[in-house]
Amino acid sequence: MDDVLITNLSPELLRSSLRTLISLGGHNQQAFVQHVRRHITSSPATTPSGKELFPVPNVLSDACIKYLADTRCVFSCKLSLQAVYRLSEFCQAIVAANATWELESSLEKALEGFGGDIVQCVQSLKEAGLVPTDELKEALRDLVKSLSQMRAYCVGSKPQRLTYPLTRGERQVHDIFSFLFPTEASAPDAQPVKERIDVKLPTSSKVETFKLGDLQFPRLFNGFWQLSSPAWGSASADKQEQALKSLVEAGLYAADMADHYGDAELVYGDFRNKLAPKVQSKVYAATKWCVFGPVKVPITEAWVLENVEARYRRLGGCVDLLQFHWYDYEVKDWLFILEQLIRLTKSRPDLVRAIGLCNFDSDYTVEACEYLISTTGSVGIVSNQVQFSLLDSRPLQRMCAVCDKYGLKLLTYGSFSGGLISEKWLGQPAPDLYSESLKLTPSQRKYYDIITTWGTWAEFQELLAALVRVGSKHQVSLTNVASRWVLQQPAVGAVIVGTRLGVSAHEGENLRVFDFSLDEEDIAVINRAALGVDMVKSVAIYQKIGDCGHEYRSMH
Repeated sequence: MDDVLITNLSPELLRSSLRTLISLGGHNQQAFVQHVRRHITSSPATTPSGKELFPVPNVLSDACIKYLADTRCVFSCKLSLQAVYRLSEFCQAIVAANATWELESSLEKALEGFGGDIVQCVQSLKEAGLVPTDELKEALRDLVKSLSQMRAYCVGSKPQRLTYPLTRGERQVHDIFSFLFPTEASAPDAQPVKERIDVKLPTSSKVETFKLGDLQFPRLFNGFWQLSSPAWGSASADKQEQALKSLVEAGLYAADMADHYGDAELVYGDFRNKLAPKVQSKVYAATKWCVFGPVKVPITEAWVLENVEARYRRLGGCVDLLQFHWYDYEVKDWLFILEQLIRLTKSRPDLVRAIGLCNFDSDYTVEACEYLISTTGSVGIVSNQVQFSLLDSRPLQRMCAVCDKYGLKLLTYGSFSGGLISEKWLGQPAPDLYSESLKLTPSQRKYYDIITTWGTWAEFQELLAALVRVGSKHQVSLTNVASRWVLQQPAVGAVIVGTRLGVSAHEGENLRVFDFSLDEEDIAVINRAALGVDMVKSVAIYQKIGDCGHEYRSMH
């Protein structure tokens, strides 16, 4: 009967069913990817001519849509080298066909998306851990050359200069080439000269600040995890720069990122380096060094320095806060690494200014602090980034007290639960996670699991209703109330707000969190709905998931 179902289900329900199967475990996901790889390898897609891909100006042809879709399939199943060749072919076809596009046309938007595809393809090269072979070098060199030719084509186009939508991709390719082949030139011609961006920092601001190390940070960080996947949308470099300009001028001048968040470090570094020096020094970058598995090389001072320098290089300047994550606490190399990182902040403040933790639990945060006190004479680390929200209040159990004891600040993510804590979901039924029509993001699927661990959908609706009542009192949104609650918890320094650079903007709404404070009555109403009587719901989720970060290490 399975074959009958597969034959008769709608495409939407088939996709939903497949996503559900993949979500059930790694074995299903591996089988799915391997099946797709075998098909692509045995039946490679043909390459249409430039005229087939771009038959008329401004129009996104069916052939173009299919070619881009096929290319995404190639790099998404880790056939990265094959994908690099396809990216080059596409750029060459644009030039050969004399393709043209206007601002906001369907073709221009597709090309912006293609720039994001290049970013994701290069990211897949990193994740695949490819050895830097001569074949890979030539493939990347050809891609750089094709991108350069397309840029020249756009600049020299007549009568009106075409927008060049692939800056992000070009930047990412140059970066991976210089990383894999540091002694080689990636292309005969240089990248375009950086133009100065005029940004005016606010002379006064309602944005609250707090101290990390020797710097004063805003209590809202711009979070760039959404650059790690096109599932949140994709925008051109110009649109991203305009979005960053608006954020900084609104007083949100700190950003959280990682080198596995697509091209986030390159985007922010390029933006920051286009600012006037006096502004540049006040725009802060917090990034990460995440070790997700066993290290296959000797762990030495030089190796630690090399990894810090890699983040410095991608940012094109100082790492204001480097947050460290380690895969297995029992493999004690992380203590040596932290010690070396703290020593670097003292010997090379031009390279890295402060060190924090990322998803460390309470016991091992204590171990880190005590070890650093014994070896360096001080705690050294300044922060820990953890999940913290009305639904996931695990930090209240132990982490907040640990941070208060050692003088650490919490940088919190997931405080909006991927956007589920919003008016949009008030009075709505529980979502079908893989519905085509709802188009839930990866974050929303992740945080829906937090809701079901915390309680029922009906209880979640009661929480949203309680937040609405408190928000009405202060004339703010329920999302503002949720983030304000986190900001008023012990040891919390800042809330990290996911930012879809160039796709959507919410800084005006987010800044309203600084227009009010929650009083004791507000806190009591919210705690009753979120934490339960005597914090029973908070204790329960701590017992189910474990302490902060345990979900990333299969611990309890």
